Amino acid sequence: MEFDLIARIQRRARQRGDVVTGIGDDAAVLRPGDGRELVVTTDVLNEGVHFLAAHPPADIGWKALAVNLSDLAAMGAAPAWCTLALTLPGPDAAWCDAMLDGFFALADTHDIALVGGDTTRGPLALGVTAIGQIEPARVLRRAGAMPGDDIWVSGTLGDAAAALALAPVAGGDAPDAFLRERLQRPTPRVALGRALAGVARAGIDLSDGLLADLGHICKASGVGARVMLDELPASPPLVAAAGGRHERWNWQVAGGDDYELCVTAPPGARERILSAAGAAGVPVTRIGVSTDPAPAGPAVRLVDSGGESWVPDRSGYQHFA
Repeated sequence: MEFDLIARIQRRARQRGDVVTGIGDDAAVLRPGDGRELVVTTDVLNEGVHFLAAHPPADIGWKALAVNLSDLAAMGAAPAWCTLALTLPGPDAAWCDAMLDGFFALADTHDIALVGGDTTRGPLALGVTAIGQIEPARVLRRAGAMPGDDIWVSGTLGDAAAALALAPVAGGDAPDAFLRERLQRPTPRVALGRALAGVARAGIDLSDGLLADLGHICKASGVGARVMLDELPASPPLVAAAGGRHERWNWQVAGGDDYELCVTAPPGARERILSAAGAAGVPVTRIGVSTDPAPAGPAVRLVDSGGESWVPDRSGYQHFA
């Protein structure tokens, strides 16, 4: 049955001219573009932690790839290849086919080829390694932000966290379809990441929450940050679902699972940032400014419209908390 599953997966994998050897051998052989560097990332999604068994298999497959493509987007890389390690309680061909519907729907959108992986028995989990390519001078890293830089985020924040928080109200699913979609089928901002490479100074994708992830930029760059809470982009469904601005802010800064991009750029690059966002078809919002590092206190200071500091209920998602 294991080899039957592998054969089912292999039949659906797309082909690329830069795949010398793909699924079916001990390892893949890939041919990077001339003068390009490889960007490699890995994420594992576990049942009960990153998704529920009741979630549609196609959504689980989509998200397993999406969270990895979001990492490539944060570096400005173009996705090219990926591998899939699949752990299943049993050889469920119907579940596997449905999962692959979502996985390959996203893979085909970004012309990324599945070139290998593994199947094994155990608790339900999907591990994806995604590989992208980028011109060396265009790599976007967490280090590079400077005091005085604008801080930008893409899309809207807090939707997935709200969906997760509200799920018990609807017996396991968020009552709002938009919020549910944002949790179960995040959109990796690949085109935006490519457009911002060479324009932004530092970047990261927002997986653990704005406060935690922007803090990583601050640490890597040796800067602080001042974030204006009233400037955080919020979707209408999020505003409607929140019991007030504090609940909304908690979801937006510490909820996690946004998979939006956060970048810093000099003020003189504002028009280029907006132009890149327009070309990618993704809205961006300037939410704050990088500062000199604070001698004491948090690296990221959250302030309301009156300039008063505000502290959320938690700092972000932590796997081993």
